[in-house]
Amino acid sequence: MTETRGTHPSEPARPTGNDLHLDLPATGGRRAALMTALREAIRSGRLAPGTRLPPYRALATDLGLARNTAAEAYAELVAEGWLTARQGSGTTVAERAEPVPPARARRSSPRPGPRHDLRQGQPDASSFPRTGWLAAARRALTVAPNEAFGPGDPQGRRELRTVLADYLARARGVRTDPDRIVICSGFAHALRLLFDGARPVLPPAENGPLAVEAYGLGFHRGLLAAAGVAAVPLPIDEQGALVDELARHRDVRTALLTPAHQFPTGGPLHPGRRAAVVDWARGRGGLILEDDYDGEFRYDRQPVGAVQGLDPERVVYLGSTSKSLTPALRLGWMVLPDHLVDRVLAAKGEREGWASALDQLTLAEFIDSGGYDRHVRRMRRRYRDRRDQLVAALAASTPHVEVSGIAAGLHAVLRLEPGTERSVLKAAAYRGLAVDGLADFRHPGIDPATMPAVDGLVVGYATPPDHAYAAAVEALCAILPPSV
Repeated sequence: MTETRGTHPSEPARPTGNDLHLDLPATGGRRAALMTALREAIRSGRLAPGTRLPPYRALATDLGLARNTAAEAYAELVAEGWLTARQGSGTTVAERAEPVPPARARRSSPRPGPRHDLRQGQPDASSFPRTGWLAAARRALTVAPNEAFGPGDPQGRRELRTVLADYLARARGVRTDPDRIVICSGFAHALRLLFDGARPVLPPAENGPLAVEAYGLGFHRGLLAAAGVAAVPLPIDEQGALVDELARHRDVRTALLTPAHQFPTGGPLHPGRRAAVVDWARGRGGLILEDDYDGEFRYDRQPVGAVQGLDPERVVYLGSTSKSLTPALRLGWMVLPDHLVDRVLAAKGEREGWASALDQLTLAEFIDSGGYDRHVRRMRRRYRDRRDQLVAALAASTPHVEVSGIAAGLHAVLRLEPGTERSVLKAAAYRGLAVDGLADFRHPGIDPATMPAVDGLVVGYATPPDHAYAAAVEALCAILPPSV
């Protein structure tokens, strides 16, 4: 009987180099290639723990390698723990070198999005000012002090708070100074600081229910509910929230409003109601939370100033870059009454754990250099043109559909015939058109007798890039029902 090379007749035959089925590339370092091939064979389970390998001389001969190359590869894999070697017993795969279980199949590419995207709440991602932002980042990092690269201040970089105080006073009529501004990662983070966590600023047990508008984001309602906050919905009309209703709720001391542009129905809070809600907060010893989510984008006249300017000690002003620049930046701000600053900082913690200090420095430079103002002006013109294109297309194809909420913001509301919203949304999905139904934004607790439900679509005209916008509008017109 012929013996297998390097074995005793009584021992089981060990594999030859060719039996290992090692795949070595034709170029590159031979030792590294051999080690990589052996590791992969062990990882995959082709070489199970305890498997005896051929002597390095035999392996070198079978694979056409220098003996020293094979010997060094074996020695390094022994040192790494992949192999074990004992005098007289040869080289074997280490018992602890268990093969890695096969990974679950993962998507090699992102899930495809809709063919046409007219969802609200998103700016045109292609319009982000990359060149201006990069230039601002370079300038900011060049002059940044060394301490900017250490643990962050929970109040936020003073450079950003200083330019924000000036910008908000100039553009939004906000009355503040840098010491009353706290940087956060956006509106949702601000709500969590105020109502949720181990040390909420406005604990529900002490402050009672929160008044909210009858239409708003379900995500925010869910966040508040998870924090144990009971919400009292206020009816709205074309002049905003009916703030006189607050007097009926004796246990409510805080109200969350979108005064510049009611979300999502549109329209600013009427001047008389702005004054009335401030008077209510003063008389009740309460607070107004002002969500200024897209206050810069007004098309019929200059943007409406913030309610905060009427009484800085009764209004918490909340803003972010999510609509003006991009939600990916994750930067926002809270302009606080003086007595809440320390409480918000205590809730936030000793170090900044949310907002990048480098992004804060860049935004500060971008605002201070005028880049932010130029970008907002450019986007205001672009979004106004898109709004006009949408309105013209609807007037030509479906003149019976009422369009509202178009004086400001990044979306319009299309009024539909009663009972048709769900069927229109199904038709949109069939055609690959993503659009929001108005019913999704209605607070489930609002009394239909007080404020009847209305069928409609919330159409975001900012989301598609320029080249895709016309096709998206055409797809929208195609799914709207004809006049009855």
